[in-house]
Amino acid sequence: QIITLNVSNTSSASEDEGSLRRQAALSAALHQSLQNAESWINRSIQGSSTSSSASSTLSHGEAAIDLPPSGIVKGMHKGSNRSSLMDTADGVPVSSRVSTKIQQLLNTLKRPKRPPLKEFFVDDFEEIVEVPQPDPNQPKPEGRQMTPVKGEPLGVVCNWPPALEAALQRWGTTQAKCPCLTALDVTGKPVYTLTYGKLWSRSLKLAYTLLNKLGTKNEPVLKPGDRVALVYPNNDPVMFMVAFYGCLLAEVIPVPIEVPLTRKDAGGQQIGFLLGSCGIALALTTEVCLKGLPKTQNGEIVQFKGWPRLKWVVTDSKYLSKSPKDWQPNISAAGTEPAYIEYKTSKEGSVMGVTVSRIAMLSHCQALSQACNYSEGETIVNVLDFKKDAGLWHGILTNVMNKLHTISVPYSVMKTCPLSWVQRVHTHKAKVALVKCRDLHWAMMAHRDQRDVSLSSLRMLIVTDGANPWSVSSCDAFLSLFQSHGLKPEAICPCATSPEAMTIAIRRPGVPGAPLPGRAILSMNGLSFGVIRVNTEDKNSALTVQDVGHVMPGGMMCIVKPDGPPQLCKTDEIGEICVSSRAGGMMYYGLAGLTKNTFEVCTAESGSPVGDVPFVRSGLLGFVGPGSLVFVVGKMDGLLTVSGRRHNADDIVATGLAVESIKTVYRGRIAVFSVSVFYDERIVVVAEQRPDASEEDSFQWMSRVLQAIDSIHQVGVYCLALVPANTLPKTPLGGIHISQTKQHFLEGSLHPCNILMCPHTCVTNLPKPRQKQPGVGPASVMVGNLVAGKRIAQASGRDLGQIEDNDLVKKHQFLTEVLQWRAHTTPDHALFLLLNAKGTAVCTATCLQLHKKAERIASVLCDKGHLNAGDNVVLLYPPGIELITAFYGCLYAGCIPVTVRPPHAQSLTATLPTVRMIVEVSKAACILTTQTLMRLLKSREAAAAVDVKTWPTIIDTDDLPRKRLSQIYKPPTSEMLAYLDFSVSTTGMLTGVKMSHAAVSGLCRAIKLQCELYSSRQIAICLDPYCGLGFVLWCLCSVYSGHQSILIPPMELESNLSLWLSTVSQHKIRDTFCSYSVMELCTKGLGNQARGINLSCVRTCVVVAEERPRVSLTHSFSKLFKDIGLSSRAVSTTFGSRVNVAICLQGTSGPDPTTVYVDLKSLRHDRVRLVERGAPQSLLLSESGKILPGVKVVIVNPETKGPLGDSHLGEIWVNSPHTASGYYTIYDNETLQADHFNTRLSFGDAAQTLWARTGYLGFVRRTELTAASGERHDALYVVGALDETLELRGLRYHPIDIETSVSRTHRSIAECAVFTWTNLLVVVVELCGCEQEALDLVPLVTNVVLEEHYLIVGVVVVVDPGVIPINSRGEKQRMHLRDSFLADQLDPIYVAYNM
Repeated sequence: QIITLNVSNTSSASEDEGSLRRQAALSAALHQSLQNAESWINRSIQGSSTSSSASSTLSHGEAAIDLPPSGIVKGMHKGSNRSSLMDTADGVPVSSRVSTKIQQLLNTLKRPKRPPLKEFFVDDFEEIVEVPQPDPNQPKPEGRQMTPVKGEPLGVVCNWPPALEAALQRWGTTQAKCPCLTALDVTGKPVYTLTYGKLWSRSLKLAYTLLNKLGTKNEPVLKPGDRVALVYPNNDPVMFMVAFYGCLLAEVIPVPIEVPLTRKDAGGQQIGFLLGSCGIALALTTEVCLKGLPKTQNGEIVQFKGWPRLKWVVTDSKYLSKSPKDWQPNISAAGTEPAYIEYKTSKEGSVMGVTVSRIAMLSHCQALSQACNYSEGETIVNVLDFKKDAGLWHGILTNVMNKLHTISVPYSVMKTCPLSWVQRVHTHKAKVALVKCRDLHWAMMAHRDQRDVSLSSLRMLIVTDGANPWSVSSCDAFLSLFQSHGLKPEAICPCATSPEAMTIAIRRPGVPGAPLPGRAILSMNGLSFGVIRVNTEDKNSALTVQDVGHVMPGGMMCIVKPDGPPQLCKTDEIGEICVSSRAGGMMYYGLAGLTKNTFEVCTAESGSPVGDVPFVRSGLLGFVGPGSLVFVVGKMDGLLTVSGRRHNADDIVATGLAVESIKTVYRGRIAVFSVSVFYDERIVVVAEQRPDASEEDSFQWMSRVLQAIDSIHQVGVYCLALVPANTLPKTPLGGIHISQTKQHFLEGSLHPCNILMCPHTCVTNLPKPRQKQPGVGPASVMVGNLVAGKRIAQASGRDLGQIEDNDLVKKHQFLTEVLQWRAHTTPDHALFLLLNAKGTAVCTATCLQLHKKAERIASVLCDKGHLNAGDNVVLLYPPGIELITAFYGCLYAGCIPVTVRPPHAQSLTATLPTVRMIVEVSKAACILTTQTLMRLLKSREAAAAVDVKTWPTIIDTDDLPRKRLSQIYKPPTSEMLAYLDFSVSTTGMLTGVKMSHAAVSGLCRAIKLQCELYSSRQIAICLDPYCGLGFVLWCLCSVYSGHQSILIPPMELESNLSLWLSTVSQHKIRDTFCSYSVMELCTKGLGNQARGINLSCVRTCVVVAEERPRVSLTHSFSKLFKDIGLSSRAVSTTFGSRVNVAICLQGTSGPDPTTVYVDLKSLRHDRVRLVERGAPQSLLLSESGKILPGVKVVIVNPETKGPLGDSHLGEIWVNSPHTASGYYTIYDNETLQADHFNTRLSFGDAAQTLWARTGYLGFVRRTELTAASGERHDALYVVGALDETLELRGLRYHPIDIETSVSRTHRSIAECAVFTWTNLLVVVVELCGCEQEALDLVPLVTNVVLEEHYLIVGVVVVVDPGVIPINSRGEKQRMHLRDSFLADQLDPIYVAYNM
């Protein structure tokens, strides 16, 4: 008989099975047939399997089949729409009679537990993210394909030199007296003029020295072709020029860089990378500059961060050797060998060296001379940096070619006297000035100081950043102001340059009276789609750009698509400008791959390459307009691509400046960049705030900027931050270092003073909220249909009945009887030992002492308190032995004890109301306490917090009368109440549960068996003894099992951290119990104080908890104390809840706790999907110890109350002899939660059993390990409390997962808690750093929650350490925190409402 059964081979519910199947079908057909046969056989024989996925089997429309144990079933596909291939890959026919050999083979094969790794590391963001569909109305380019544009031919001028060095030699020997370069002092006065003769002779001396005097004759330090760093300050152009030409004459390659000011300059490390990649070992500098460099103690120059070791050479004349008469430099005709290297900083902040060959240097000078029409002896004023770009090309190189006279105005002078360059033009009647927009701007600001300057001599005012979007307005404003001072409109010549392509285009000096070139008024919206559209609508969303003239002589230009292979653009399309000419860079030094993509671009024009010379990418975006005029609209580096649209950082800066920024923004310093968050780029705007700006002004400006950017650019700003003036990292010339600023932003070290985040408006790609399917719960079980072959998720501890205990249990039903029996048989056996902070025993209790003291308390209760059996008595004691004696005293008197944590004298207002509440809710007839606490309860301070007049009788038990008790109370049945256990849950609910005598005995017996406790044993307990398992271990277990308990009150650890572990070490304790708070204290504080402690004796170290195990804490604890003998297997956790205080406890025998990695995304959908370690979005869960004897656990769908399959997430239900008998509520209104204690499953074998609902989500998973019973071990994993979970966007989140992500994001986050308010997620973080870091946390928190949890944070609250309330078990009280937040009582450092 042939059976076909469809089995899916992914672990539990796989999310996208369809696509996996399609992908894997062919390749896996063979391999899978074996797997499926095997999992099928296992299933048919054992009726259980973990390798199938119930929910996915259902979801594909197969029949759900109940497999009879014999496994003979005809299964068939309902949906026959699948291809036959799928059938063979999925359901494999297997003969029903299987030979034992095959069966053994299959049984030994490891089952495929999990999907293979590859599947996990493919980011499945298509499933997650809403991919925005392109707008059908968006503008598309319509023009024809552009044709490359040629510049005019490079004219052959008869007296152009064969090499630049030849020009220097010519002028230096024939026109020695002519001025070459004039330097200014700080006030702007000429201080020194270098003549051509001096330049020639000093360059010669330097060249000779470099080649001959730096090493020995046989081993020169420098050879021709070596690279040398030039480190000259910006106010010393003369020394720089000599050094530059000295290197050219010596045929070594100069690499000009900035002077490093501190050991860790902004971008200094990257300069180090450049020096390293260029193989530089020598730096030239001036004596003055060398003295100013930062030094170490012994006077050596510090090793700059990331720099190679350098040898410093001073080039002042007095240190140079005169060359002998017969020595001549080798000046050959210019070829393709490198002449110099210019550094450039990329968008990411890395620094690369653009290599310029000698022929390119010469050709570029020729092209500039022709385009600018330079003639010999002209004077030019240079305000730019002479080390690179146009400042170098015009002021140092073309200057020498044409025997010009350059007046160099350093940046430092511009700061003190912004008009200095205008005055220089006026004084020297300069023909040409080289400036940037900022210089025009500053000159206009200072214009009133100078009435009588004249700019009539200028034939060219070269604006070198004419490619910037705001240059056109600067040029217009400058012209309108200085036209009256003789400035001719046709003299304004914008140009476009880039380090790679050098000068791309320049406007030629105009003829007076000729019409001025046109402007382009472009639509911003069109530009964002890369299309040129003339703007006709409102003028706000238009960009006006001016041309930068024509292509350079001898050059050819084309526009290529900015992304993908270099294809020519259409005429109305924006693209990257590429230039082909002899005058351009040749490579990035030492970076072959990048060089190929930038300097060797072969542009395809309908398949055939354009031109024979490859093009160089300029890094500028633009187009060629009418009349072959070149227009630049932005830089590739400033491109921000958001949701498929392109925006330009400079445009956004311009918008920010246009919103009345003068009152708020310091010196117009605004940085714009994008960060990648949640599968898209997000725009960040950072501005420096003026020191005198008011909070109100700043906020106004910020909100107006957001609106302006939204309306003009139609793009949302993710984050807008204001930082104090002068705190953004600077570039050498004082601009903002963008990549460094971005780095600071992402590291959380920007320290903003104001911040606005708008994730709600700009994160548009969040997945759709999940719609819950009606009628089907979150798991694979529908009522009445358990999926075929699926093992029900249940687990149980050892059976209590089969284990023979000593005669103790048979004889004594009640704990009181056990105590009397012990007092009689072993009167002097010490049961309890209480330690103080010094580790000395301050109090002990033997069996007899405990019995006697309990009798005396019982008699006081009867005489003084006039109490009857069954009255509730509140015990208010510090952790210790008095608490224990009072407890047994109550039992002896037949009263019901309620242990309550005493109020804290320092914080009465916070702690006393809880005490008051428990006293009222428990209807206590009396309070037993110490004299000190009794005084506190009646004090004036207490009266301020609660009504002290209405306390019940308060009895202090410090001095007891020696009076015998007539008779010890014996309860009529074991179902009678033994004590009430009150606890405040993390959600702020006060719940008391009733514990019967039977439950107490059952619990003690289960713990005794699990931990193998007997009278010769010692255990150490460092826990709070007021509720749950902590109370049971502290007060009950020793009396039942007879072992000795060493009691360590956790508060004593505050004054002596090592108390707990040194006690364990000293007494050689094998089993110890603690709380998470204790473990955390030791992990954080004990690191190096653990000397002399030896933990090799410890067999089990158990953390008592009612939450998901904190794996990272237990792991770091184990790791930290491994070196002093702690076994990695020792640490484990317990699990209990209100309905049953001890469900799991690791104990001594049985397999070690197991761990699994589950997928967080599935968990939010109430599914469990096991993944491999290291998979993205994975969560490490640990088993919560072994299930106690007599305890049964089942995993249930909380909505349908049906049992779930193995490895499915559901509520943990428990059945055990020690489950509490019910809630003790104020109005005895128990019907409300009755189903928490006595609930039946809606169907299934276990439907007759009565279960208690723990209120925790978790799952059971059958492991490969063998339990004590010989069966395979079932592990219980707790995921979290149901009432703690947050329902957001239709998904279920556990606060701890979000908090873990947030805590990792910045070193200054001490603690974090989340809760919801309306439907907003509120994140509260405690800041342990300095307050200026507070606002750094806001973007980091928002980023990480968005990235890892797909949620937008609504409010970020930054508070001081210790504000998040934490209870004695170390659990966060999120609801208390929420109440304080809503009542405005948090006193936060900062609250950010994300918009």
